[in-house]
Amino acid sequence: MEYVTAVPHPRSEAPGSARAGRLSLALALLSGAAGAAVALLATRQRWSEGTAAVAGGSFPLTAKGSDVTGVPAALAIVGLAALVAVFAVRRAGRVLVAALLALSGAGTVAAALLGASDSSALDEQAARVSGDTAATVQSLTHTAWPYAAAVGGALILLAGLLALRYGKVWPGMSGRYERNGAPRPRRAARPADPDRPEEIWKALDRGEDPTGA
Repeated sequence: MEYVTAVPHPRSEAPGSARAGRLSLALALLSGAAGAAVALLATRQRWSEGTAAVAGGSFPLTAKGSDVTGVPAALAIVGLAALVAVFAVRRAGRVLVAALLALSGAGTVAAALLGASDSSALDEQAARVSGDTAATVQSLTHTAWPYAAAVGGALILLAGLLALRYGKVWPGMSGRYERNGAPRPRRAARPADPDRPEEIWKALDRGEDPTGA
């Protein structure tokens, strides 16, 4: 008794592959752009606060994310640039840019989590306002904004992983050339209307024969 193994036809797999490519492209664009926006916004917010002991009492101190570390914002910008550059390159170049996008996201996550417990920015402020170089911040507390920056980095990382997995089926930035690399034929110029002088002048400016001959 013979058994026949069904072999899927290549054409039957094409629609599914194209659908996955479109979905992954939309998700990568959304997650990458949103992640960069969230990370940049979070670094402008208050990450930590505390007090410094001064003569007559205590002095309140606050530190924004950019005061604690500039790494998340810088990597978010790099990730956003890499997200755009993915569509400007092909083949090996696209893989390298996608890897850079993923690394930018991972670096943003790591830097944000490290900054969530950092006190050096407030220690410097405490030493400055108290006049004592050995002074440190007191009553130190942290907000949730560092973790918001980490979430933004995770979204950038997701965009990079999607680009690494599905980037080979994504379209390029320029639509001038067909898939086989041949330039698309230009449409034939429409003859200028002799009753409309402005069309004749426009045709001459383009270097075309206004008669269409």
